[in-house]
Amino acid sequence: MANTWWEIQILCEPDLEDSIFWRLENFGCRGTATEIKGNYCLVRSYLPEFQAQLLDLAALSLSLRQDALCIGLPEPVMHWQLIDEQDWASSWKEHWQPQEIGDRFLINPAWLPVPENTDRLILRLDPGVAFGTGNHETTQLCLESLEMRLNKTELPFPSKKTASDTTVIADIGCGSGILSIGALLLGAQKVYAVDTDPLAVQSTVENGTLNGISPECLVIREGSLAVLTELVKEVDGIVCNILADVIIDLVPEMSAIAKPTTWGIFSGILLEQSKAVADSLEENGWVVATLWRRKEWCCLNVRRS
Repeated sequence: MANTWWEIQILCEPDLEDSIFWRLENFGCRGTATEIKGNYCLVRSYLPEFQAQLLDLAALSLSLRQDALCIGLPEPVMHWQLIDEQDWASSWKEHWQPQEIGDRFLINPAWLPVPENTDRLILRLDPGVAFGTGNHETTQLCLESLEMRLNKTELPFPSKKTASDTTVIADIGCGSGILSIGALLLGAQKVYAVDTDPLAVQSTVENGTLNGISPECLVIREGSLAVLTELVKEVDGIVCNILADVIIDLVPEMSAIAKPTTWGIFSGILLEQSKAVADSLEENGWVVATLWRRKEWCCLNVRRS
């Protein structure tokens, strides 16, 4: 793990927040958070020092300014500095509070006490450097979609078995493990989670333990679909919250582990990219049942044709 990090701070108009999140994710940033400053948003994001040079950061700043000019908004102001790992962890924790998502979830930072009087499913999380805290629209859309798919569970995992206990799910690009754990809390029987980033794999393992989920229920491996297909031949559901271009590339392989009844939840997709993703899915035997939108991001809920 990196010992020194770039802390990137961007002061921007609220309407630029989504495009900035997208730029930062493509840039390789981890642990992005937003704070309201009067009429502006202050976006903070973190990147291991070895992943970017000063010229890379300058190019990122230029791209953000060009994005703003293209839609007629004031240019964002971007600053960066180097901080050590301990400062990174402290800064991240200061700006992340418990958050209710959908009808059932409460995402609770691991370093804060668990609320006593709540009927929500408490998902304890320490994302480390992995993507997936519940703050981003794509993660929220995926968790809400899982609620819809796994709505027969009455009590948190593993308190009560229900019809959804037959559900085996693949989480492709698991990040912090938030979607895998959310599915299990909703009553899924087993989740196979993969990510190409070893830090994300480590984060998913630790968050699974934090939520009392057994390794038999949450199987985690480093890699992509090639690794997943060695673990399981067919799944009941697929969740995939990554980038549109990556989803398009992976659709044929994902289709190979689908049954006639398999459903899918795909996000990390800007609204303007949704048609290309939907076309790729339909070409490979999927039907887009619904498109859920939040700001400039969307989530496709699909099923086999």
